[in-house]
Amino acid sequence: MIKKVVIAAAGKGTRMLHLTKNKSKHLIKVQKRPFLSYLLDNLIKAGYKDLILVVGYKEEVTRDFLKKYRYNIQVISQFKILKKEEYGTLCPLKCVKDIIKENFLMVYGDNLYSIKDLKALNIDDNYNYVAGFSHKQPERYGVLISNNGFLKEIIEKPKKHVGNLINTGLYKFTPEIFDKIPEICQSPRGEYELTDAITLLAKEKKVKIKRIKDYWLDFGNPADILKVSRFLKNESSHLSTNK
Repeated sequence: MIKKVVIAAAGKGTRMLHLTKNKSKHLIKVQKRPFLSYLLDNLIKAGYKDLILVVGYKEEVTRDFLKKYRYNIQVISQFKILKKEEYGTLCPLKCVKDIIKENFLMVYGDNLYSIKDLKALNIDDNYNYVAGFSHKQPERYGVLISNNGFLKEIIEKPKKHVGNLINTGLYKFTPEIFDKIPEICQSPRGEYELTDAITLLAKEKKVKIKRIKDYWLDFGNPADILKVSRFLKNESSHLSTNK
């Protein structure tokens, strides 16, 4: 059984505009609670007890949040460990590469998944997994190209239709992912991309695709606040009527 999860929550969230002036986007409130609390609750309910939160922007505010909501979670400062201006989705993995020796999950702190889907990714084998979700607007995301259940490649924001199964930012990794870090160079936008490391593993047929069956919610811009709020209201109402 996998118990360890790395949660990436170091970024500011510039698309949230003034709402991230004093805190990261992960702590913007939805239904009177910080968005991140819903993700952490679902991870814990799904059986993941060893959570590592990689923080950065306004990290003292995030630490205060964890104390207030009584989360017993290991906190790692990305800015202190890397000690230079490195950006990109691969950075959280760089921060934990020396402390993780077993299979683990990785997720971004601005995404929400069901307990059921989080449990479904607890696959303690020798493969890596990327969680895919069928989306009506795949051109806005990274599209997963499958080959008999294995990941062939990830095409970022394709100009033409190549499929509708998108990358949701939820992964199960083996420690092999850390071996690929030294091979990754800065992307054209000046960042170190996690998908580049995943692509290297995919070329070795070591990455499988796991489909999301319940839901995936992205929390990236102000419009998402209302969208997530409505979803949580409906979810709460559905649960209460089915008790």
